[in-house]
Amino acid sequence: KVLEGKVDIKSIRACISGSAPLLRETQTRFEQLTGGNLREGFGLSEAPTATHCNPMLGENREGSIGLPLPDVDAAVVDLETGTKFLDIGEEGELIIRGPQVFKGYWQMPTETANALRKLPDGKVWLFTGDIAKMDEDGYFYIVDRKKDMIICGGYNVYPREVEEVLKQHPKVLEVAVAGIPDPYRGETVKAWIVLKPGETATEEEIIEWSKERLAKYKYPRYVEFRDELPKTFVGKTLRRMLVAEERAKAAQQAASGEGGA
Repeated sequence: KVLEGKVDIKSIRACISGSAPLLRETQTRFEQLTGGNLREGFGLSEAPTATHCNPMLGENREGSIGLPLPDVDAAVVDLETGTKFLDIGEEGELIIRGPQVFKGYWQMPTETANALRKLPDGKVWLFTGDIAKMDEDGYFYIVDRKKDMIICGGYNVYPREVEEVLKQHPKVLEVAVAGIPDPYRGETVKAWIVLKPGETATEEEIIEWSKERLAKYKYPRYVEFRDELPKTFVGKTLRRMLVAEERAKAAQQAASGEGGA
């Protein structure tokens, strides 16, 4: 109805987008329809409602979750120990402090101790589980979820980076990337793709296209085409469900092989 002009939403002055990366075309269309500002931000259940946002009256940097909000401290620490504060441009785990940070998980002391940690600076920080980096002006960028990182033959592969490349393929509508077990590399990259209406493609076509744009250890070795991707009620792709399906298929194949033997 909004697109048809039947509903007027020009009373909207500002809106913050989260949960998934904000596409430039989405932002442009929203601002055309409302006349307001749409900015990408960041928050999590353990620190509602938000911790970062691109400024409404300042520079909006594409791909960035913006600057820490007032009274919020943010930093990036190394993935190995979680105790070393990293420099500008280095990728590590995003940690935050602020008045909105929760006190802990109900009756879950182990999980609470893992999320809220006292560092050598004497302060207690919330470990978000997100891999991020900060630029020279203090803008933060989410690279991926720490638990989603693929370790392929000793190399770190971030699914989000591969997804952003595959989204540039003219036939691709949606894509999800995750690591699946591999006997040689430990894990290897697989892509699940939803094609645009009326389009057709082969696994080989997508893989060959990817080889030209990604490092050898990053491009997907497997591609599966689907009608849709599993998502949360807010539209975030559930990579873990895709991986669970893959593991179930592998277990079934292994069981079938044992039965045949």
